[in-house]
Amino acid sequence: MLKRRIVPCLDVRDGRVVKGVRFEGLRDAGDPAELGRIYAAQGADELVFLDITATKRVERTAVRLAEAVARELFIPFTIGGGLQSLEQMREVLHAGADKIGINTAAVRRPDLISEAADRFGSQAVVVAIDAFRRYPADGDPPSWGVRVRAGTEDTALDTVDWARAVESAGAGEILLTSIDRDGTKIGFDLELLRAICEAVSIPVIASGGAGESHHFAEAFAAGASAALAASLFHFRELEIPDLKRDLASQGVPVRQISNGV
Repeated sequence: MLKRRIVPCLDVRDGRVVKGVRFEGLRDAGDPAELGRIYAAQGADELVFLDITATKRVERTAVRLAEAVARELFIPFTIGGGLQSLEQMREVLHAGADKIGINTAAVRRPDLISEAADRFGSQAVVVAIDAFRRYPADGDPPSWGVRVRAGTEDTALDTVDWARAVESAGAGEILLTSIDRDGTKIGFDLELLRAICEAVSIPVIASGGAGESHHFAEAFAAGASAALAASLFHFRELEIPDLKRDLASQGVPVRQISNGV
């Protein structure tokens, strides 16, 4: 049976890991390479590093981040933030990243997804979708919109439609973040997650809202292939070995680690 993945996410600003609530109120959480090394040793399956200021400042910090992380890690990791061209993606992958993550650039120019998939393979292309709930009139079905530029700019896109388009363009995976749930620790937006998992066949990483181990189990039951968390791990509110033991006890297939998950 396909193992479900636990994926710590490290949002990086000015070379430091930060975390807030709903993309605001950021506080320092440590050095990205050092935290990555710790998570790998604890049994994380993959890591995601997102430079959350790169798009705003039009900086090219992703290559330096990839180089620093690659020196410390032996598990797959994704680098995203400000990548807008195939050349930048090539440099990040050459620097040691296993996958590249794109968000704003993919919305601005959807052809970039297919171009990246053709050049590097679909397995190396992760499209991040930052979704927010729209509140329809009584009786209408729920819907979600898409924001870009680190959640600061609305688009006209519908999240479900955009997820389908992303898959059709050749992306190998979707990183789905609920802006409404981000940092709240009240649980993943399962309604959103089910809608996306039913709409696409590529793996979906659930993000936004994890607070307890049962939230991860709920995300996997809703169709997620992987579940991501940030502050929950950064501030040691939940340890990865404990989480994996709990999931295994509930029948969720997870990768075994040396200390006996």
